[in-house]
Amino acid sequence: MRSHLLPGIALLTGIGISNPALAQQHGAATSNIAKPNMVLQQVVEGLPKDDKQTVRVMTATFKPGDKTVYHTHRFPVTVYVLEGAFTLELDGRPPLTVKAGEALVEPPKVPMTGYNRSTTETTKVVIFYVSANDTPFLDLHSH
Repeated sequence: MRSHLLPGIALLTGIGISNPALAQQHGAATSNIAKPNMVLQQVVEGLPKDDKQTVRVMTATFKPGDKTVYHTHRFPVTVYVLEGAFTLELDGRPPLTVKAGEALVEPPKVPMTGYNRSTTETTKVVIFYVSANDTPFLDLHSH
């Protein structure tokens, strides 16, 4: 039983299967181990500190030219682009565009609008939001 647990434990602790001794010891058993692909790692501020939080995973589709409302979030929001490109305009900062396979973190309490600037391509994103319980996803702002 223990030999089946080691590759998973190694993966979770960041040792991975690249350890030669582990690879030799387990040989063929490691060939079917899925490895995560790091897309984004970023230190963020402003996450909730309550004993319990709400986790939301959402998808959104932007037709060519679509944009979000002008808004803020109370906590950081992570956006992963599945298809197309997503442009984020944060107040006081240059626009940031991320393409399929890339991600960004939207900071809390900064007014923003997200866009699909393409005239032909659809943009699809996955949104990951950790918030205090009973917090709205966004707060509307006027320009």
